[in-house]
Amino acid sequence: MNRLISRHNPDAAAGTIDPIDGILDKFLAARGKPPGTLVDVTEDEIKMVCHRARDTLMDQPMLLELAAPIKIVGDIHGQFSDMLRLFEYGGFPPATNYLFLGDYVDRYVLLECA
Repeated sequence: MNRLISRHNPDAAAGTIDPIDGILDKFLAARGKPPGTLVDVTEDEIKMVCHRARDTLMDQPMLLELAAPIKIVGDIHGQFSDMLRLFEYGGFPPATNYLFLGDYVDRYVLLECA
């Protein structure tokens, strides 16, 4: 399941494969396996995922304007198997859009939608 690098890293040369895709494929190989199944990734691979996630999040504006349709998800408490199950049921990104509320649903009393 190789993807072009331009999807994850627009600064890289077009047509080359991004190393992050191989790591994501390892994570997705856990689909359908029991929760707690170990995924064989190295410390350097984990660091790469964390750095890329940080860069992506830091590039996002403070206020996101999201277009419908979108699936709104509560706090999954870091359970990767739950997230995979949600994706199996609702569709995998980027074909399906998700908004993960995280701690907003656990720690705040009011969430107002207009």
